[in-house]
Amino acid sequence: QVQLAESGGGLVQAGGSLSLSCAASGRTFSPYAMGWFRQAPGKEREFVAVITWSAGNTYYADSVKGRFTISRDNAKNTVYLQMNSLKPEDTAVYYCAARIYYSGYVPFRPREYNYWGQGTQVTVSS
Repeated sequence: QVQLAESGGGLVQAGGSLSLSCAASGRTFSPYAMGWFRQAPGKEREFVAVITWSAGNTYYADSVKGRFTISRDNAKNTVYLQMNSLKPEDTAVYYCAARIYYSGYVPFRPREYNYWGQGTQVTVSS
């Protein structure tokens, strides 16, 4: 079993920055990929970014490309999301997720992930 715990959310003005962390625990942790998703009220959960754990390859949603950076620290079993130039439309609950098993493709959809954190609220005021 894997537990994921996000931290770092909060309230920030438009144009500001926030850094989210997601720490994994519970078993020998060696996932195939770690992703960040977000869900705004009344909307479906959407992909934000993903990083492959071994190679460190990164992929982003078009809406955050150039503003957000995903990274990981394998020794700390932690994945990060640095968010810059935040916009009010970035307001959502942000979730980290782990895809444990190799799948031969990069997972972009929520159903392709095995474990989820509890989420952390990010609010961007205009």
